[in-house]
Amino acid sequence: MDKCSFCGRDKRDTNLLIAGISGHICDNCVEQAYEIVQEETRKKAPFDVNSIKLLKPKEIKKFLDLYVIGQDDAKKIISVAVYNHYKRLMQTSRHDTSDDIEIEKSNIILVGETGTGKTLLARTIAKLLHVPFTIVDATVLTEAGYVGEDIESILTRLLQVADYNTEAAEKGIVFIDEIDKIARKGDNPSITRDVSGEGVQQGLLKLLEGSVVNVPPQGGRKHPDQKMIPVDTRNILFICGGAFEGIERKIAHRLNTKVVGYNASRQSDRIERDNLMQYIAPQDLRSYGMIPEIIGRLPILTYLHPLDRKTLRSILTEPRNSIIKQYIKLFEIDGITLTFEEAALDYIVDKAVEFKLGARGLRSICEAIMIDVMFELPSEEESEIAITADYAKSKVEKVNMQRLKAA
Repeated sequence: MDKCSFCGRDKRDTNLLIAGISGHICDNCVEQAYEIVQEETRKKAPFDVNSIKLLKPKEIKKFLDLYVIGQDDAKKIISVAVYNHYKRLMQTSRHDTSDDIEIEKSNIILVGETGTGKTLLARTIAKLLHVPFTIVDATVLTEAGYVGEDIESILTRLLQVADYNTEAAEKGIVFIDEIDKIARKGDNPSITRDVSGEGVQQGLLKLLEGSVVNVPPQGGRKHPDQKMIPVDTRNILFICGGAFEGIERKIAHRLNTKVVGYNASRQSDRIERDNLMQYIAPQDLRSYGMIPEIIGRLPILTYLHPLDRKTLRSILTEPRNSIIKQYIKLFEIDGITLTFEEAALDYIVDKAVEFKLGARGLRSICEAIMIDVMFELPSEEESEIAITADYAKSKVEKVNMQRLKAA
């Protein structure tokens, strides 16, 4: 009997079996091959701003909703910023200067507790866009000449993503994570230089504002003789994110100093003490240690809400790439049907709230619960497994007891 030369299915198991000179291919393999060709062609195609399908802000937010639960304010702001970035690119490519109006970019800074979705928002945008996109970590950056990475390494990574196409890189998007880690260490002058704090902020100014920067294509110190590549950053959109641990105290101090006089108690009652982050303002970033120049170059300031129990419960199961769906898929590959009782899911969420680690806490708790099952089941004959609340509790308590003994 004829069968597919790729997947081995018999003719009776396929809808269509296409015959070749020395083999056959089924309709399912044809579809998969077509998707692979389309994806590889898209990856290797040179960046062309004129070929971009201009997505409206609502369409961008709708895509973000598939992967990120809640944070509607932040998603709206990012959607508008990305949409305007596309329009700036198109205006630049058409050299549309008939009315002498030049649209300037608006860099963004996202503030929120750890695990609220700052990096996830950036990674999800990267899935959607057909512009060079890179995520860099501010914690490794230092002033030029010191141990660590130079500021220009940010653009080196963007160039690498753009396959060293300078024109494409100059229209890309950069997400700088952990921006709060380069805050100024203190207002008092020191005999030592703040090479990983204020020094990095000063170095970032020329990138954020827009200037021509000479970039080492393979990194600065390992290849000192390499030829520099000039990159114009005027059309690169920068999105910065940081937890700004403890900034609530700065916000509370500012609100208290302003709530003075006859209406003091009435205004104080309107302040939500449990979510002070929503009142964040540029002056709070300055109090935290960000220099005024860099705050001015990040004009769009938005915050991410702390994740409550209801949101964490949704994150666990609803997004397209939710943690539970990932585990179910992993077991499905081994031919095992995995299910979770509702009580078990509620227990995981309760523990995440207790640990105060946001969405990342969900992953660590699930790993503690699932590690033994993932180790044992692939070698056994089991075809189904159900995770109960009692089982989840026993595994989490076991991990906690082991850590206590080690301490």
